[in-house]
Amino acid sequence: MNLKNRVILIGSTFILLFTGCTEKEEVAEFNKPAEYWYQKIGDSITRGNLDKADAYYISLKSEHMRSKLMPTAVMMLATAHMNSEEYLLANYYLDEHNKRFGEESNFEYTMFMKLQASFLGIKDVYKDQKLIIDNISNANRYLLHYPDSVYAPLVNTMLIRLQMSQYLLNENIAALYDRTDKPAAAKLYREKNGDSVVEMSDIRPPKQGIVGKIFD
Repeated sequence: MNLKNRVILIGSTFILLFTGCTEKEEVAEFNKPAEYWYQKIGDSITRGNLDKADAYYISLKSEHMRSKLMPTAVMMLATAHMNSEEYLLANYYLDEHNKRFGEESNFEYTMFMKLQASFLGIKDVYKDQKLIIDNISNANRYLLHYPDSVYAPLVNTMLIRLQMSQYLLNENIAALYDRTDKPAAAKLYREKNGDSVVEMSDIRPPKQGIVGKIFD
């Protein structure tokens, strides 16, 4: 199943639960204790079947929304999807955790997890330019709110890589405009690098394209 569709499915399944639109060939389990669904989620994660784990979470949530097991189950799923490089779903569960169970005491960790998921979700720097800009903004905001965080060094590392990528991307676009005899456009993109905290002398461009492997 397409990853984006799985996110939509998780958010919309509750409508199906209450309208009776269950597939005929599926024998649905219901009216189970919270501990039952929690164990099923854990077992499915252990076996690497995250589709099943997601489905069991929906059952836990629909039958035991106020269970004390809910916050842990959500974080288990967020971590599992992170480990499987399913960063969109990881972010879904992290948002779910912050919205339903978030407290100031755990925001430092969950917001770091969101930053990491978003950072690792960048696959193509040319297509994900807005995501890079948003990540730079979010990383700076995190360091402003949590300057003494134990995760600050990791956030700083992500931030530097993002800034290097942005710098190289602007330079690459400027070089393209140079080759197509558009000096005004080239100047515009080089001016964007004027306020950068990194300089070209700080960066060793990757061999496979000027930006290609900046996150490796």
